[in-house]
Amino acid sequence: MALIDQFSQYSRWRTDAARTVGQLRHWLSQNEIGDAQGDLRLQYVLDRLGEDKLTVAFVAEFSRGKSELINALFFSDYGDRVLPSSAGRTTMCPTELQWSEGDTPQIRLLPIESRREHTTVGELKRFPDMWTQYPLDTSSAHALQAAMARVGETRLVSPEDAEALGFAIDPQGEAGLQPDDTGQVEIPSWRHAIIHFRHPLLEQGLVILDTPGLNAIGAEPELTLSLLPNAHAVLFILAADTGVTQSDLSVWREYVNAGQRRDGRLVVLNKIDSLWDGLRDEARIKAELDRQVQAVARNLSLKPEHIFPMSAQKALLARIQGDKALLERSQVAKLEDALTDQLLPAKQQIVRNATLAETDDLVSHADSLMASRLTGVREQLNELTELRGKNQSVIEYMMRKIRSEKAEFEDGLKKYYAVRSVFTNLTNNLLGHLGLDALRDETRRTREAMLDSSFSRGLRDAMVDFFKHLRSNLRKSSDEVEEISGMLNAMYKRFSVEHGLKLAPPSAFSTSRYEREIDRLEQAFNHQLNTPLTLLTTEKHTLTQKFFETIAVQARRTFELANRDVEHWLRAVMSPLETQVREYQLQLKRRLESVKRIHQATDTLEDRIVELQQHEDVLIKLRTDLDAVASDVRKALGGGAPAQDTNAKAA
Repeated sequence: MALIDQFSQYSRWRTDAARTVGQLRHWLSQNEIGDAQGDLRLQYVLDRLGEDKLTVAFVAEFSRGKSELINALFFSDYGDRVLPSSAGRTTMCPTELQWSEGDTPQIRLLPIESRREHTTVGELKRFPDMWTQYPLDTSSAHALQAAMARVGETRLVSPEDAEALGFAIDPQGEAGLQPDDTGQVEIPSWRHAIIHFRHPLLEQGLVILDTPGLNAIGAEPELTLSLLPNAHAVLFILAADTGVTQSDLSVWREYVNAGQRRDGRLVVLNKIDSLWDGLRDEARIKAELDRQVQAVARNLSLKPEHIFPMSAQKALLARIQGDKALLERSQVAKLEDALTDQLLPAKQQIVRNATLAETDDLVSHADSLMASRLTGVREQLNELTELRGKNQSVIEYMMRKIRSEKAEFEDGLKKYYAVRSVFTNLTNNLLGHLGLDALRDETRRTREAMLDSSFSRGLRDAMVDFFKHLRSNLRKSSDEVEEISGMLNAMYKRFSVEHGLKLAPPSAFSTSRYEREIDRLEQAFNHQLNTPLTLLTTEKHTLTQKFFETIAVQARRTFELANRDVEHWLRAVMSPLETQVREYQLQLKRRLESVKRIHQATDTLEDRIVELQQHEDVLIKLRTDLDAVASDVRKALGGGAPAQDTNAKAA
């Protein structure tokens, strides 16, 4: 299936899934089943389905044909190149190509001087006035080329100014920018570019991330700490004639393959047409490419099937000219097949699992609530049916029995409220360790320790202690999560056994994903900042600033995510118990009032029995309707039957 067709299918799947989840939300609200917390959870699911993006990053040293590959994969319909592609560097800053509903075709460019503001690109995206904006004329390929060429604009500055903006300087040009004959260095004019471009794939959620070469990559830590690690796929482009050079290996090890996430990393061995010299036959070309693929696989520690020899230039030309033979020889189809067969299904599975986890849980709780109501109605029916033909003393006995049950339940409520109080205290402790106030305090302490330090050893110790403190908070949080889970498990079991409440065990929560992210940040810190050379040659204020603009900012984002997730979990685990307790109290009240009214002759026994039978029928139908709505959700998501089939209803 072609890439555009696969994306269209994925987009339709998301739309259909959102439609059925919306129907489930409406049904629960319309029938007054569930609570505000459940409604918020479903709104979060809908937001996630609606805003779902899939990011594909392209990484390469210059002159590897990266921009040409993007043109061949996505923009051949324009009949020419859209992204500039020529000898030398054409992409000088990280560039995102995207489109969302309501966007205007334009290029937004963040001036390189914004680095002096000590603010991340992510934060600056919220301030449009910080960006230079140019309208994008999409009527012709020539107009697009002229506009998009702006991402390659550069300027000459002194080495001192370049260093102040975060660029490394190296007289040899190996580990940084090399001064020219006049003593100046060439730097990008722009720090980041966002191109809002109406394109079928971009409209359906694809985000293309085009990256600069090694020196520019290293100068923008947000790219290496956030954008690349979070990309769903990274295409690393090499030249077929050179294979893996030393600079290629540096980019691969330091930026592409350095994070925790290793899936979705594909290598393109580009420019295989350099072997089409007319002197080699196809068998010899294939043998040479096979040897190169094996060599690249060894150097990058990859499986050969993750390496794709191809010619982006010939693929683009073939598509523009409609040359099927040349298109086949370019071998671009194999890469596209890998993207469609691996990338989208994997992304879809992640979204499917996350959505089903929420909807299945909420459907299960809704069904348990209705089952509890049905049990209550049937208990009342049994009680009232037994009163047929009985005298007042029997009715009085029934009232005493219900009052006794109510008293027992109220005793249980005392334990519930005690647990609720402990739960609140543990929750406050948990949010204290994962909260942003604690992180701000540690950030301030670390900054003060770094600025007060007189030697590089003190700087290093302060930064290392920062990570130790974060890990300590995560460990304490994990212990508190375990204590909360154990306490709620016991309370759930108690109410299930003693009062017949239908409660499934509360869901689990783990801090391991946040711990892995802190591990990744520490690896980046050890590589980029915690080296003898960096500590000895970087001025204290500059090092402090760099640490907090890069590592600390990403740590804050990790804790923001952890904070949001744990609050979501706390609401989810407490809500079912609270709902069932309220429901059971209401049932006891109704049972007692029903018998009282019959005792006082304000209601006839038969009328009340008929009323309860009608209520029983309504509840049975509601459970059947819920099954149908839930089945529609699972069918749209492709989830099959739930782990605990809600069709297995009590008779």
